[in-house]
Amino acid sequence: MTDIFSERIDKNQTLAEALLPFCRLKPGEIWEDPRGKHRVGCGDAIDSSFVKRIHASLPKSKLAVHDPPYNMVFGDQLPVDSFINWCKSWIELTFAILSKDSALYVWLGADQKNHFQPLPGFMQMMADSGFVSRSFITMRNQRGYGTQQNWMALRQELLYYAKGSPAFGVQFTEIPKILRGYYKTVNGQLTENLERGKSPNIRAGNVWVDIQQVFYRMEENINGCYAQKPLKAIERIISASSSPGDVVTDFFAHSGTTLLACERLIRSCVTFDINPIFAEITIRRLEHYRKTGRTGWQRSHPFENELKNKLWKKLGARVSATPASF
Repeated sequence: MTDIFSERIDKNQTLAEALLPFCRLKPGEIWEDPRGKHRVGCGDAIDSSFVKRIHASLPKSKLAVHDPPYNMVFGDQLPVDSFINWCKSWIELTFAILSKDSALYVWLGADQKNHFQPLPGFMQMMADSGFVSRSFITMRNQRGYGTQQNWMALRQELLYYAKGSPAFGVQFTEIPKILRGYYKTVNGQLTENLERGKSPNIRAGNVWVDIQQVFYRMEENINGCYAQKPLKAIERIISASSSPGDVVTDFFAHSGTTLLACERLIRSCVTFDINPIFAEITIRRLEHYRKTGRTGWQRSHPFENELKNKLWKKLGARVSATPASF
């Protein structure tokens, strides 16, 4: 038997079908936050009518943060050209819902075995999108992957674009231990420049080495969600490129990190996912945070009660108290 907690929802079709009855949204439906702050939907990122409807009656968004599936649509691998054309469709819709002075951030991977696609193809497409490139950010993972015949892959790519002339708030972070400067003798003693600094903080640049990659022992971990982005990274983006009260949009809700970051930073979030399960996880994560103050489920699961009480026997799998890492 397998540990049902350690199964990826997007890969285990049997598990996904079993969870669907517990999802409150069907395709095309929208959940309104009882507190009037956020909207969560179940819809397609290239469905213009749905995108317009979920943003209806709201101010234009000041920021969009997208984490699309890398070269995957509806779970199917696409040729690079097809994937880029799909991206172009939701980029055009993003441009339409953003205010005249706004920001766009897109997480997008680079396949080392395929000429680093889809990243270069996406960049070329964006050159004619109406957005202006601002920065190419790299976030360092603590855990990499690779073979003995190549360098370890440790990075995640984040592209920052602007529409018009959006405001930008400089962000500061604690000085990471990995950053060491030059040494100099002061009063006869050899000192490192961090020792001589007048501040414990450093201005954040476009290489992020201070953010912990999400893994199963962290409170914010959402079991079943692959490649979950760290809350600290999304909060840094939102703090730099929006203000309290602004509307922030995310077309690929997945684990609900953008929604939770907006809740914590006093923004309104409009987010949706084509998969009803991830839309449900997004709603449950907000409700869980409001009830407990916790940012995730760590060693538990968004569907813990259903898995333990109703599904695990049906699925022929065990439920572990300490699920494995994703």
